[in-house]
Amino acid sequence: MSDTGFLGAASRPLDRVVSRHVALSATAMLAGLAAAKLLIQFAGIHRYGFFRDELYYMACGEHLAWGYVDQPPLVAVAAWLARHIFGTSIAALRLLPALFGAAIVYLTGRFARELGGGRFAQVLAAAAILLAPAYLAFDSFFSMNAFEPLFWLLCAWMTVCIVKGASPRLWLAFGAVAGVGLQNKHTMLVFGFALAVGLLLSGEAKLFRTKWIWLGGLVALAIFLPNLIWEARHGWPQIEVVRNAQLFKNTHIGPLRFLGDQVLFLNPFALPLWLGGLAWYFFLPGGKRFRFLGWSYLVVLTVFIAFDGKSYYALPVYPLLIAAGAVAFEKFTASLRRRSLRVAYTAALVISAIATLPFGVPVLSVDAFLKYSHAIPYASLVKTERDATVQLPQLYADMFGWDSIATAVAGVYHGLPQSERAGCAILAGNYGEAGAIDYYGPALGLPGAISGHNSYYDWGPRGYSGSCMIIFGERSGEFVKYFGEVQRVATVPNPYGMPSEQNVSVYLCHKPIAPLADLWPRFKLII
Repeated sequence: MSDTGFLGAASRPLDRVVSRHVALSATAMLAGLAAAKLLIQFAGIHRYGFFRDELYYMACGEHLAWGYVDQPPLVAVAAWLARHIFGTSIAALRLLPALFGAAIVYLTGRFARELGGGRFAQVLAAAAILLAPAYLAFDSFFSMNAFEPLFWLLCAWMTVCIVKGASPRLWLAFGAVAGVGLQNKHTMLVFGFALAVGLLLSGEAKLFRTKWIWLGGLVALAIFLPNLIWEARHGWPQIEVVRNAQLFKNTHIGPLRFLGDQVLFLNPFALPLWLGGLAWYFFLPGGKRFRFLGWSYLVVLTVFIAFDGKSYYALPVYPLLIAAGAVAFEKFTASLRRRSLRVAYTAALVISAIATLPFGVPVLSVDAFLKYSHAIPYASLVKTERDATVQLPQLYADMFGWDSIATAVAGVYHGLPQSERAGCAILAGNYGEAGAIDYYGPALGLPGAISGHNSYYDWGPRGYSGSCMIIFGERSGEFVKYFGEVQRVATVPNPYGMPSEQNVSVYLCHKPIAPLADLWPRFKLII
């Protein structure tokens, strides 16, 4: 054997040892970043209060069904599980979003590895997602948005594996994940459509000639079918919610504003990373086989812009671009003379992320945050709904006042004669206000609330006659017109809340113009 052959044979085991060491160290670093994600989320988990939608999701969890007016059932099931496994505290409810967020950080790094990235690319991709203000914000409270990126990322990952030669039977697992994703949020349909279009446009039509991709589609449909049937039986309320939100609630934004919001959501210093990822998919040899992901991104963006979707709807697709951008940046800085760019760029990303951290995680007191946001008006640059401007960004404003409202209503309720309390209904103007009564009410001796807002309307007036009603919150001034005897008995101030909860009027009403069952349709609000 020649010296070259001997040395080459001897070096191969050494190469494998080095490669294994690099892989293990990358895994350890990704695990460390996932742990850092948890620590950041836990730092703000108790500050402020429940977000409006969290109260609603907990209420939905006490009325389990295959669907709700404004979302599929998974978020309600998750709320039920959180309550019965972890407890009823705010930390217990927010544990799942934090865990999902940590998983997304870790898996984004591993996805970069799947695209051919080494240790630096994996760590950079995970760090960029960890530090993205919008991801920090969505993982700070319990909602569908905290879970959605994981379903998109897993589906993309399995598609990459199949394109690279994995067994086409993997489409069955893809279908299972996509089906569960559809039970979380219907926008999973957009990503599934985008992936299909991306595969066709990038020359992967052969994948559609195997039976497994169609069987995977059937698996997804079978999992999604119960919610689909529920929607059909209830007159497709999700469509009504979206239409009404566009007409009366959401701020219309054009394509340029939509794209500008993406830059702010992900940290402006991350822009070169995800734009570089898009360029890598389309123009560089290493990304050619994964070009379908670049097309998928463009389709996702086009659909949401064309249908006037909120700008944050596209956020779950960015781990795919950021992972690719990290791979491209790693290769670009592979030479020694460019290595300093790695340190400089990573430092800029981290420093800018620290500056925007308080806008994603409530780590500051209210007074400190207000001073900070006046100095750095980052959150004011993004506005998705038409509500009047308030002191705090909507994410935080919707976390104030709920316990005070419930306490004020309890004071009115317990001030009633004993004989009148049992038949007195508590009518809230929106699902956040109703959810506040349902969460804080049991400890205050209150019955469950009723409301005409979204799924609360479907739960009905619960047999109340309407002869005695405590009415409060949004639209309460409109509702009291249906009663012959009305007395405003309290006003609840809330300077940090959204406009509808800043000065909440509480009314005690008697002598309805008709039985509550007949009046019920007049309280309906689907938005």
